[in-house]
Amino acid sequence: MKKYEHQAQYYETDQMGIIHHSNYIRWFESARIWYMKQIGVDYAEMEKSGIISPVLEVNCVYKSMVRFGDVVEILPKVEKYNGVKLELSYQIRDKESGEVRTIGRSGHCFLNQEGRPVSLKKASPVFDRAFRKALEEDETVLEV
Repeated sequence: MKKYEHQAQYYETDQMGIIHHSNYIRWFESARIWYMKQIGVDYAEMEKSGIISPVLEVNCVYKSMVRFGDVVEILPKVEKYNGVKLELSYQIRDKESGEVRTIGRSGHCFLNQEGRPVSLKKASPVFDRAFRKALEEDETVLEV
């Protein structure tokens, strides 16, 4: 399982001294872009080829607080992929204790530059194979 690491920054905290809830969604995005590159789908290259992948939906469940200075591991995983749509899950764990802090999901589609849906199988077989391989290989069950 691939793990993206992040150290919680002071500017990410709120008045209560914990990480503001909106930052977890940003962390999901950072982990997603990093993960895609790890599996062979460089998002910058995808955009250069004329394909974008907007967010259709996102959800986040907060289990316990992350505070300034904490180091977390974010475990992204492809849950569903059909060539046109992609769903990922995320689990954020405290690096030191392994405690699950946050879980979530995001849903995406693939569009051309005109905003029309595209199938990666046709538009980019290399990216399609990378997502299919990630879906098959990563059978780790994450708490969601």
